[in-house]
Amino acid sequence: MKPLGYIVHGGDYNPDQWINTPHIWDEDMRLMKEAGINSATVGIFAWSLIEPEEGVYDFSFLDTILDKMNDNGIKAVLATPSGARPPWLSQKYPEVLRVEETGIRNEFGVRHNHCLTSPVYREKVRNINRLLAERYKDHPALQMWHISNEYSGECHCELCQEAFREWLKKEYDNDLEKLNFKWWNGFWSHRVTDWSQISSPKFRGENHVPALKLCWSRFVSDSHISFFENEIAPLRELTPSIPITTNFMGVYNGINYQEMAKKLDLVSYDSYPPFEIEDSLEIGREWTFYYDIYRSMGGGKPFFLMESSPSLVNWRDVNVIPEPGRHAQSSLLAVAHGADSVQYFQWRKSRGGHEKFHGAVIDHIGTNETRVFREVASLGEKLKKLGDITGSECKSQVAVICDWDNSHATEYFHGFNNKRRDYFGECEKWHRQFSIRGISCDVISETDDFTKYALVIAPFMYMIKDGVKDKIKEYVENGGSFVATYLFAVTDTDDMVFYGGLPADELKEVFGIWAEESSGIPEGKEGTAELCGKTYKTEVVLDVIHSRGAEVLGTYTSGFYKGQPAVTRNAYGKGKAYYTAFRNDGDFTDDFCEMLIKDAGITPDTGITASKEVLIRKRGEHIFLFNFSDKIQTAVLDRVYFDIFGEKEVSGEITLPLCGYLVLK
Repeated sequence: MKPLGYIVHGGDYNPDQWINTPHIWDEDMRLMKEAGINSATVGIFAWSLIEPEEGVYDFSFLDTILDKMNDNGIKAVLATPSGARPPWLSQKYPEVLRVEETGIRNEFGVRHNHCLTSPVYREKVRNINRLLAERYKDHPALQMWHISNEYSGECHCELCQEAFREWLKKEYDNDLEKLNFKWWNGFWSHRVTDWSQISSPKFRGENHVPALKLCWSRFVSDSHISFFENEIAPLRELTPSIPITTNFMGVYNGINYQEMAKKLDLVSYDSYPPFEIEDSLEIGREWTFYYDIYRSMGGGKPFFLMESSPSLVNWRDVNVIPEPGRHAQSSLLAVAHGADSVQYFQWRKSRGGHEKFHGAVIDHIGTNETRVFREVASLGEKLKKLGDITGSECKSQVAVICDWDNSHATEYFHGFNNKRRDYFGECEKWHRQFSIRGISCDVISETDDFTKYALVIAPFMYMIKDGVKDKIKEYVENGGSFVATYLFAVTDTDDMVFYGGLPADELKEVFGIWAEESSGIPEGKEGTAELCGKTYKTEVVLDVIHSRGAEVLGTYTSGFYKGQPAVTRNAYGKGKAYYTAFRNDGDFTDDFCEMLIKDAGITPDTGITASKEVLIRKRGEHIFLFNFSDKIQTAVLDRVYFDIFGEKEVSGEITLPLCGYLVLK
């Protein structure tokens, strides 16, 4: 997608909820312009209004709204309505309703309660999308397609069971014996002799075969992607130049977002950081991880912040209004990490329904006389000054591997420590070490390109997909630095443990170690290890390893394996392979990353100096500084910069107040 030259500022607009008071639509246009809104997402949940009964259509409200938006210089992100269908469709075609794991078919209700496999539902969705494309393909307001809304869930109906079996046939070359071997079905006498004997994993059925669960997860993800491709077919045909996106949700692992992102023209993310609920500095650091995930999914290209709240949300246990200044600070954090938009759920608060107390730009008072509106309008003015940032990228020297498929694999096996896993948390822990040092860090999958990075870190990389062993070997051989942690390269794509010792095959040579045993560590019985004279707890899980040529950097200092390697570094070809054999949730990652950064010759992205409480991010020619801590912070600039919002030159020591931020060029 080509840069627009301005940051998109808008969000979900639901004028269909105000169909009985259309005078509000004109007030919306006036207030949108006052707030600096230049885009609005329309039609997400409008199916029951557009098609009130089968084959009967009324586009009049959408015609009116798009015309009004165009007259007022507001672009439309036009949504397809598949996320919530009208009641008549479920009533007439009950097969479109999902079947739960229990085998019980759902009744009509909520959102995304549809079977992804149903030919009827796919046809109905494709039909309504074609009508939308035919009607609005030449409308001057149309800027982008927003496909459905927050895809999620799964269905266990017979249609899906048959589709799953067909998926397995392709996966295993229509060879049941191959599947039996890969799933190790001789265990517990589970060999299958006919494809019909295989069903989705269920609580009351088969749920202890990790390979089955892994395949089901992949099938569900592929079903979403296939459903998405069905949705966009008429849009690609009729509006080939209009970009297509759909909104992703954090690290939701019901869909392999890294694979689905390949089908999008740009990646979009719904972001709701809980600054007022948890430690704001920790949340600020954590959210840099999510933004870097979504930027990396798009190959480093900008992403869209498709949903956020300018105020509070309504779905947490306790929902707190943000303090003054937090909205702009949070929004600019996304921009700093690659967002070319700031969009909200939603423009105007609903008067009824499940989300009537969810934050919005226009509150129930219906005017601009609120703090939230003033803050949104103020941000709108600031975003206008950042138009030249659109399209610019963040260049990274470091990458953390955080692989959606691996998250499932680490979840499904039984062993070592079944209580504490948190794959995504481990990835975020390593990523933040670079974020807090002002070093841009990509978040990539196992199958992405390693060669453009000086340093690649693979936390808890339990499963190694086909071809990845060779990639790691070549990367290190050619001069890269690769870091692996405990339980590394244990299983293949089908979750089969590699034979011949761990880590798998030639990786033992690359890392210069052999992992003999692994052990869980009960809470309260943590051991110790040392690195460079400092002692750290060994927590959750550890590997007992032997050096096979690797330099021992740190050793265990407790347990019967006391004195054996805990941290190693191996020179291999032109590069280095590091192994840390234990988990530590304290200072170890911080201290170890200092060593890695020095060894790899990595420097911060800017010459600005500040404490780790100040987040510094460079994007293109722009440098962002944020204070998410609960104290006033300072930073020392290395040269004269232009303060974009203050419209003046600045140098020397600068102060960042609470909720403070600065954008320099």
